[in-house]
Formats: sequence, C-alpha cells, structure tokens
Amino acid sequence: MRDKSKRFGAPVLECRNLCLSYFTRAGEIPAVIDFSMTLHEGEAIGLVGESGCGKSTVALAIMRYLGGNGKVVGGEILYNGRDMLSFSEEELRQLRGNEIAMVYQEPMASLNPSMLIGRQLMEVPLFHEKGVTEAQAAERVLDMLGAVKLPDPERVFRSYPHQISGGQQQRVVIAMALLSKPKLLLLDEPTTALDVTVEAGIIELIAEIAERFNTSMIYISHNLGLILETCDRINVMYSGQVVETGAVEEVFNEMRHPYTQGLFDCIPLPGADKTARPLVPIRGQLPLPHERPKGCYFGPRCDHFVAGRCDAGMIPMSDIPEEPGHAARCIRWNEIDWDAHRPHGLSTEGSQVGPEVLHVDRMRKYYELSDTSLAALIKGKTVRYVKANEQITFTARESQTVAIVGESGCGKSTFAKVLMGLETATDGTVQFRGGDLGKKPVQARSPKEIGSLQMIFQNPFDTLNPSHSVGSQLARVIRKFGVETDRRKVEQRVLELLDLVKLPREFARRRPRQLSGGQKQRVGIARAFAGNPSMVVADEPVSALDVSVAAAVTGLLMDIQRSYRTTLLFISHDLSLVRYLADRVVVMYLGHIVEQGTTDEVFSPPYHPYTEALLSAVPIADTSVHKKRIILEGALPSVLNPPKGCPFNTRCHRKIGRVCETEAPPNRVDAPGHEILCHIELEELRAVEPVIVQVPKGEAAE
Repeated sequence: MRDKSKRFGAPVLECRNLCLSYFTRAGEIPAVIDFSMTLHEGEAIGLVGESGCGKSTVALAIMRYLGGNGKVVGGEILYNGRDMLSFSEEELRQLRGNEIAMVYQEPMASLNPSMLIGRQLMEVPLFHEKGVTEAQAAERVLDMLGAVKLPDPERVFRSYPHQISGGQQQRVVIAMALLSKPKLLLLDEPTTALDVTVEAGIIELIAEIAERFNTSMIYISHNLGLILETCDRINVMYSGQVVETGAVEEVFNEMRHPYTQGLFDCIPLPGADKTARPLVPIRGQLPLPHERPKGCYFGPRCDHFVAGRCDAGMIPMSDIPEEPGHAARCIRWNEIDWDAHRPHGLSTEGSQVGPEVLHVDRMRKYYELSDTSLAALIKGKTVRYVKANEQITFTARESQTVAIVGESGCGKSTFAKVLMGLETATDGTVQFRGGDLGKKPVQARSPKEIGSLQMIFQNPFDTLNPSHSVGSQLARVIRKFGVETDRRKVEQRVLELLDLVKLPREFARRRPRQLSGGQKQRVGIARAFAGNPSMVVADEPVSALDVSVAAAVTGLLMDIQRSYRTTLLFISHDLSLVRYLADRVVVMYLGHIVEQGTTDEVFSPPYHPYTEALLSAVPIADTSVHKKRIILEGALPSVLNPPKGCPFNTRCHRKIGRVCETEAPPNRVDAPGHEILCHIELEELRAVEPVIVQVPKGEAAE
C-alpha cells in the first residue's frame, strides 16, 4: 500500500470546471460536466464510478484523444501551468509518450501484432528523444523489460505480442509507457482482466517505478480495493460529475455522498458472507446524458432524496468542515445519519443442501501433442502430453455453491469443458446424477442430459446471436430441451424467464445490441435456466460488470438457486466474491487440486501456501483490514513441462527443501472434507498467521 504520509510537489495537472461533449446527428451529448481536479508531482488520484460516468472521457481529454466528434466545451486543462487546449498538434505529439503516457485496459489495443515487441518499444526513445541510437534504444528497452520483472527480457524482446501471456503483455505496455520516464501516467483499468496474483505484481511494479521517477498518476478503476492500495486521493464520478472527492482514507471511512455509500454496499468485504452482510445493489440505472434528471443526477436512485430540495436546481460541491480537501455534491450530507442507515439488502434466506449430484473421482485430462524435433526423434519421445487436469476429486450437492479458484492456466475451464461435454476425460469418472459423463461428448448426450447441465459464460456479448431477438433465443432453448412445445406455452415460459431475471417483458422483442452489458448477462442467465437444469456452471459471470450490476446479478443467481434448488459451480479468481457466495471452495494450481473445504475452512489457517498467496493478492476496500503481503515470484510453469515433486515448489514462499522438488506431496486431511496437498505438517500450517485481520478504524492497514 502507498505511503499516505508522503508530501507532494507542485501541481502537474489542473482541470478547472472542465466540460466535455460529443456531437452527433442527434445533437450535443454532454459527457462530463464541471470536472475539477488538481494533481501534484508524485501524487496518485483514483477515478471511480459506474461505466458511462465519464472516467475514460476525462483521461482521453487529458491526452487530447477525444476524436473528431469530441470537444472541450468549457473549462481548462493546465499542464505545468500551460493550457493544453492551446498546444499545437506537434507539441501534443511530443508531449504524448514523452511527458504524458497512458496504459489502456486491453494491452493488445496498444501493441502491433505484426511487429516484434523490442522494435515497438524502441520507437519510444527513437521518436521522442534526439540523438538516441538504435543500440542505445535497444539497451534501454532491455533494461525496462527487466525493471517490469518480465522473465527472460531478451526472449520477450525478440517475441511477437501473441507469443507471451496476457499478464506479460500488460507489463510490456507498462514498460512502453514508462520508457520515457513520464511525469504523468494515466492508467485505465490496467488490471481488470488479470489474475489477482498478476494484478498484485503489476500494482507493486507501478508503485515501485512511480516512486523511482516521482511520477504523478491518474488511476481509473471500478475496483475500490485497488484504489485504496494505489492512490492518495479519490474522485467519485456519477453521470459526468464528480460527486465526492477527498483523501482516500477520509472518503472510505467518512463517505458523505449516498452514491459513494451505494458503491461500498455493492461489494463483499472480509468476514461477511451472503447471510452476515447481504449486498445492496444500487436500484435503477445510470441516466443517459440527454435524460439526466433536474437537480441531483443521483436523485432517482437515492434513498435520501427529498422532492423540492434535491431536484430544485444544480447541486454544487460542498466542503466538509474539518476535513480539508473533502467535498461532496449533496445538499443533505450533514443531515443523514450514516451509522443508522441500513438499506434493504438481497435476500439472505439459506437453503438446505440436498443429496450429492456430482462426484468427480481421480479425473484426468491430457492433451496429446506430436513432437517431431530432432531431439525428440533421437530420444524416441515423439509424443508429449499437456496435463491440464491431474487427479481431480471432489463432490457437489443439490442447492450448493462450489467455487473453483486459481490462476489462468490452472485447469478450471478445462474441467468445465469436460463436465459440459465439450471435451472428454482421459481417465477417472465424472458421475452426474448417477451417470458417468466423463467420456461422453456433448454429441452423444441426450437432450435431457444437456438440459440438466448448463453454462453461464463470462462474456455475454459473444454468446448471444445478434440477429435474433431475446425472446426467440430463449424460446429455442425451451423447445430444444422439451420443456414446452405448445407455442403459447413457450411464449408464456419466455415471459416467466424474463420475470425471473428481473427484465421487462418487452425485452423479448429486443435484439442483443439494444441491451446493456448487465442486461445481456441477465439474458445469459435466463437462457441457462430455460431448460430447468440441475447444475449450472458459471464461468466468471460478473468479472466484466460494474460493482452495482455485479451485485444485482450475484443476488439474482442466489435467488434463482433457492427457487430451483440448482447446484452452482462458480469459476472465479475474485476471492472476495467467492467468500461471499460459495459454500465450498476448490483451489486449483497447474491442474491439481491443492486445497478444498468449506469456505470458512479455506479462508482461515491452515492454508495451502498457494491459497495463502491468493488471499494476500486480493485488493480489499476496507481501511480496517491488515493484510499480509505475499507476492508470488515467477510465472505459472508450463503444463508441457510441469515441475517434479510439488507442482507449486517453483513459486512457494514456504518451501521446506529438496523433498518439495522430488516427491509428490501427501493429501493432508485437516477435517472431514478439508484437504491440503502439501509436504508441510498440518501443525505448522495451523500456526501460520491469518492473511486478513481486522484492525481498529483509523490505524493504517499496511
């Protein structure tokens, strides 16, 4: 976490009453209104809020990348005291990538797939600095690739972007942004699609390099835990306006705007599960720019709205007395009893777990690869195996939520494919309701078997047919699995499914392009439940959604599970959400289950060292939490050449010696159902300090 006591230098960037609009055939669309911010040398400011609130538009305006139809219609953007709106195109070209750099959410949007990585990075010093030779540029690039902790910088230098992992691509983009030692760095959701362990390493990396070069940063994110770890100040944005601003810890501890409170009510925090502290989604939706209400833009969604006052006119920012720099755009901030306010959360009714429906026993999935290299021919080993799943054994019961967690490449999705029939098991059994589906591809399964096992995918955009209406896509599933055949009954069932996922019935006539991301995900859930499944596999179903939409979708899944007594297999790398949602947790690493047990068992000692590292990597939006700092070194080993002995030994911070490198670890049983695959004795693992500990408010969570 950043040192919040650090003193900052002179202002680097000042936005004064900035107003930004896009001009379309329909007229002017005001995207950002009255945005003010001062960023000092060495300071980091976070911009948070739902999608569409104007965060990225502000960043693009600072870079002067608004496009042909975007325009600054009011206010100023001062860089080192100079108005950027007066800069010529040539001055802007010299400024971008030299003094101001930006890291985008999707690394491949910044990398040319047809150019070697080294050559792309060399362009930064060669273009922006006079007198730099190709040899000097190459040397600086290699040094920076090492500084961002990429393994084997020489190999990365000679690689194309597609030849390295997503986490490595993001590090390359960060290296590109930092090559010219910029004074100002803008980061737009740079870690959203990454594993928590990779995210933790990149956060650490950005902090180290920013400290070294005294870089000022603007961090755009919907992850409030990430903002707490990386930023000094925070601007909360809603519908194009800043509604609250202040020092991070002041805003987190003493929030003064109902929208800020609403964002925090949407996220699961440590020690709270679905019954102890239910999530509270923000009702309604962000208004479109041309449909903003009069007065407070948040009014229609606010629990504290007072007609005649909150909608009387434009709401100004109000300074909070005795908290310098803390301000909120709310006329009632000092009237609300924040401690007494208890908004109505999602339903917390528990459901009785039923009989076992899934029993996976020593399941393996190997992929065969032909190796015709000279070395393989000499050794007589022309066939190699990718060991995607190794000895997978666990169970799931009716109405139970089982979470499978681990880094990308650990085998989670491979197991899901075997379960769904998209792949077949190499060995072992996958018993589902008495039948072995492990070696039965989807083509050989009956409609009843297919309908009883359904999947909710991570990206709803790619799973809905853009040319068919929502209603026709749901109706097709209903008919396909024999739930109903009569046309009127099918139509009635479609409407009932839309009611189930809390979408208006008229959405049956809409095409996917007419829906928001959260609405598309709800249609994906409705389609998964259209065949009355016994089990639903949810693969990262909320990772790409805003916190408010994610909370609503999470609650929706829980409601439907209670109604249908469905077994939910939840694949995720978000351990905060897993802690909230799951009854049991299965932790996977390099194709192995390294720990499994109830949620309480897995989230408290004894831990497997890998589970301990995963918990440490999760950003937590709570200043009262002390979190152990464990950064995993190195990358996930190749499944083509996995380590001998313990699969985790090459990255383990608790490695006890050569036994970890040479012998397979035993499966230690801490309690019935709680198993840990590790050479370390259980007594020693029980003595490990908890990763997450609550501390009194106001004390620094280091």
